[in-house]
Amino acid sequence: MDSKDKLFHKKSTLNCRGNILSLSTPQVMGILNLTPDSFYAGSRLSSTQEAVKRAEAMLAEGANILDIGGYSSRPGATDISEQEEIDRVVPAIEAIHAAFPEAILSIDTFRAKVAEAAVNAGASIINDISGGNLDEAMFETVAKLQVPYILMHMRGTPQTMTTLAKYEDVVLEVIDELQAQVAKLNQLGVKDIILDPGFGFAKTIEHNFELLRRLDELRILGLPILTGMSRKSMVYKALGIDQADALTGTIAVNTIALMHGADILRVHDVKETKQTVQLYTKTLL
Repeated sequence: MDSKDKLFHKKSTLNCRGNILSLSTPQVMGILNLTPDSFYAGSRLSSTQEAVKRAEAMLAEGANILDIGGYSSRPGATDISEQEEIDRVVPAIEAIHAAFPEAILSIDTFRAKVAEAAVNAGASIINDISGGNLDEAMFETVAKLQVPYILMHMRGTPQTMTTLAKYEDVVLEVIDELQAQVAKLNQLGVKDIILDPGFGFAKTIEHNFELLRRLDELRILGLPILTGMSRKSMVYKALGIDQADALTGTIAVNTIALMHGADILRVHDVKETKQTVQLYTKTLL
């Protein structure tokens, strides 16, 4: 371990309701969207049965975590009620947890009541795109449940965020805004926090690539880092291709993320990402 690694040493395990997840090597999080309007059509699931089948396939391909969401967060997405979100995700989480009790499940939500219902149904990580800014009860709920919390950077809401992508220095401002939320979580006794810089959320394509280039600067906060760039516009628009053809580009940006300190890759394509991680780890001493 070099001096930089010692200075910015990160927590290397997550306690997922008694299931200890090691971050000694990068982990792969597979995306399960129980939504009709998620930005990538290939990720949409219309039933609990489909979700269980997709979960089985992703686990077979090597997924370490399954991230289950019922609210589309793409720019301009339609808002849905809290109850509709619960009705979408809870049956799927219950069914997946029953079928694969050892699997680590994450709930992708910014609503505290949805998060609590999902954890009660079998989820053991909360993935909040709003970083606690859209539900004032979220941080206290996380502290009560004592599950790992993915703190993502975003400004505004999925409906307004594109108008708020204004920064003097996107990396420093993201770090500052995340740090303020980390301090609140620490005061409440939350033990496991994962940082997500929020690629594509209140960021332009240029902002996204600046964040990727300087991702290792987030290590100053001493917390694990998750990146979610899978098939996003920063990939396919930058390449001038269709989203359906963005797998190769996604692998490229994920490889760069690994080289700059990413601990968890959130992706639609588990098998290919797992292979990317396996090859990357062969370059480590």
